Amino acid sequence: MVAEKSVGQKWRLLKATMDERSRRLWAGAEADVIGYGGVAAVARATGMAISTVRKGRDEARAGAVPADVVKVRRSPGKRPYEVEHPDVWPALEKLVDPVTRGDPESPLRWTCKSTSVLAAEMLAQHGIRLSDKTVAKLLRDHGYSLQAPNKSVEGAQHPDRNAQFEHINAKTQDCVERGIPVISVDTKKKELVGNFKNGGSEWQPAGEPDLVDVHDFPGDAVGKAIPYGIYDVASNDGFVSVGVDHDTPVFAATSIEAWWKQVGEKRYPKARKLFISADAGGSNSYRSHVWKQQLQRIADSLDLTVSVSHFPPGTSKWNKVEHRLFSFISINWRGRPLRSYETVIAVVSSCALASTVAATRLARRSPPRSSAS
Repeated sequence: MVAEKSVGQKWRLLKATMDERSRRLWAGAEADVIGYGGVAAVARATGMAISTVRKGRDEARAGAVPADVVKVRRSPGKRPYEVEHPDVWPALEKLVDPVTRGDPESPLRWTCKSTSVLAAEMLAQHGIRLSDKTVAKLLRDHGYSLQAPNKSVEGAQHPDRNAQFEHINAKTQDCVERGIPVISVDTKKKELVGNFKNGGSEWQPAGEPDLVDVHDFPGDAVGKAIPYGIYDVASNDGFVSVGVDHDTPVFAATSIEAWWKQVGEKRYPKARKLFISADAGGSNSYRSHVWKQQLQRIADSLDLTVSVSHFPPGTSKWNKVEHRLFSFISINWRGRPLRSYETVIAVVSSCALASTVAATRLARRSPPRSSAS
């Protein structure tokens, strides 16, 4: 106890003058002098860990070497860059903030906000030399992260937009209950026909991918396929007419007429009315006079009363034909080159819906062309 008390007094007097290594060696030397139980006694008197005192004792017994040849713990590093240069963040924020960075003549655009470009701009505009890693660290420290544009803005919306949807839904339900055929129509994305890559993948033998052209030049294509889809809401059945020319109102109306003659009048023999839901644009646009004239032609020739409801602009994905017919076509031909019109027809015809998908057939020698207005 006397030795432990003496060590404690020495510790309080000397600890402020010694570094970490000196304290360890001194504590080890004191423990060695005390002998048995010395390590524990010195640890209690100084508050040091027993392992530290034991390490110091072993180093003292082995003969301590001069401190200039011993690797000691590194002193704390520099303060953060932003602390030493408080003006760096306001300058950097001007380059990345979407409100303050609005000069259309600026070489820094929102599409090239990489850390290396920001570092170069900091040097060019503000004379501050930074590495791209320092720029990245500053941005993370201030809550910035890599962000991709998010499709969420639909533009100006009419105050009666919801009422439009409710009206179309109520009209559809009423027609279905009364046995009036209801069809949803639209044109799918045009596809180049030829030995071109089609997005997606399918199972093939290992090392034997389907070889396609490197470039998708329209001039190298056989033509283009324009699928016009007609989805029967009540029967959950699809009909696709594939055009090879242009997506025109005449082509759209002719496709509807073909659906009625091949499918509709057999499925609805007593129907004298037809209800169509369509997008607001394209070949069946609500502004197209040719579309309206063609509908009148269909109504006269087929002796039908044709009613059409157009979805509001920007809401094409609400159209039933999009997710009940076109989505299955995209799934069915992904990863498969559309080398000929016969391939397009075969792929469309094999789509798996709740019922069969019908498609117009192409003649082997002279494929039919859609009418132009």
